[in-house]
Amino acid sequence: MTPQDVITEVRRLIQDESAPLRYSDTVLLGYVNQTLKKMTMLRPDLFSVITDITTVANSVVQTLPSTSMRLVEIFQVKNGQSIQEVSRDVFDQVYPDWTNDAAGTPTKYMRHVRNPNSYFLYPRPTAGIVLVGEYVAFPPNYTLAQTITAVSDAYFPSLVDGTVFLAESVDNEYVNSGRAKLF
Repeated sequence: MTPQDVITEVRRLIQDESAPLRYSDTVLLGYVNQTLKKMTMLRPDLFSVITDITTVANSVVQTLPSTSMRLVEIFQVKNGQSIQEVSRDVFDQVYPDWTNDAAGTPTKYMRHVRNPNSYFLYPRPTAGIVLVGEYVAFPPNYTLAQTITAVSDAYFPSLVDGTVFLAESVDNEYVNSGRAKLF
């Protein structure tokens, strides 16, 4: 599925198939990309990726890549042991000096409660530590001919519906705003 496939179906549904077109491909492509980003907010599980995560050496606080929306889970050190999720509150109470321990291979991770893209590692990692983890990734801005890899083809109708909604919502005719509600 490509954005062009979505736009072709959207044009059929909004009856915008003959010249002059009401919406350019560029405008509709923007709506396709907006819909994908809205889908990420509504169903983040559809956009999760399991991948290698490079750590910052000698830092307790770690940050996911800029394409991430939020951490799902850290599984293990790559080619090594699993990492256990623990509560930072409990860890702070039981062992308040944990952030000062020597660097090593992490055995535990804790979520940052106010920043979904950050997490804590114990012990702080030495240089070269790579983790295997899962996070929700924002979809890229696709071009017309690019294959949409962020979601399965099963979500083609949802992507079409969202794009139609955006197209019909910007039109100032009452009948079109009523049609937008249907999508």
